[in-house]
Amino acid sequence: MDGFLNVYKEKGATSHDIVNKIRKIFNTKKVGHTGTLDPNATGVLVVAVGKATKLIEYLENAIKTYEAELTLGITTDTEDIWGNVLTNNKVDVTDEQIVTAIKSFIGNIKQVPPMYSALKINGKKLYELAREGKVIDRQPRDITIYDIYDIKINDEKVSFIVKCSKGTYIRTLCKDIGEKLLVGATMSELKRIEAGSFTIDSAKKVDDITESDLIPINEMIKFMPKIELNENEESKYINGIKIEKDFTDGEYAVFIKDEFYGIGVIKDKLLKGHKKIL
Repeated sequence: MDGFLNVYKEKGATSHDIVNKIRKIFNTKKVGHTGTLDPNATGVLVVAVGKATKLIEYLENAIKTYEAELTLGITTDTEDIWGNVLTNNKVDVTDEQIVTAIKSFIGNIKQVPPMYSALKINGKKLYELAREGKVIDRQPRDITIYDIYDIKINDEKVSFIVKCSKGTYIRTLCKDIGEKLLVGATMSELKRIEAGSFTIDSAKKVDDITESDLIPINEMIKFMPKIELNENEESKYINGIKIEKDFTDGEYAVFIKDEFYGIGVIKDKLLKGHKKIL
């Protein structure tokens, strides 16, 4: 039982809760997910089962799309509405100013991760330090906001759809938008509607998941270029010997006897195994 699941995470559950339930359903410890959702967020959580867990690092890089809502005028210690309120400001901005501020974040930008996050510094998670009342310096990270659209403004509530890269914190994006408008803002709703090729339309609640919902590994590597090895190349590849291949540098799905074997990397026309799946 190897493959991927498109799980709809409901509000209140942690991503780890979902993984634990899937472990029980499939009776295996080999379960992982491709991108954490906060407990109060909902939507698509891609879960890998069995040998598919070896491909998590490749799916984690997939573009993700969110429906988000921010509330203007409020700032909190967690950068979302469920944290402790730090400031409550009067909101005196026009709709045009709001749209302009939001759109200004499209592109390659730098973002400082929030204190309430699972990132580790010196072996300790930031949220653990935050709960101890500590605030430490965090280095800005490069992220990409590919697009922000469908912006709707209803007094202090502003909703929008954002398409972004791995490592983007929508909470922090909302906070930064508020700072740009000089009134403050906090995230008040978040739903992930896409993670790579997984969409919310086909996501199922964890309690409804069965073995029939497993998406085979072969289906999930279609986005990668393919290399088929012949009998002479098979033993070389398995034993870690580089093989000459006149292909462009990059990562490839390697097939042996029509069966997916793993991920290989070509550099300077030489193929080397990187991630074994079989």
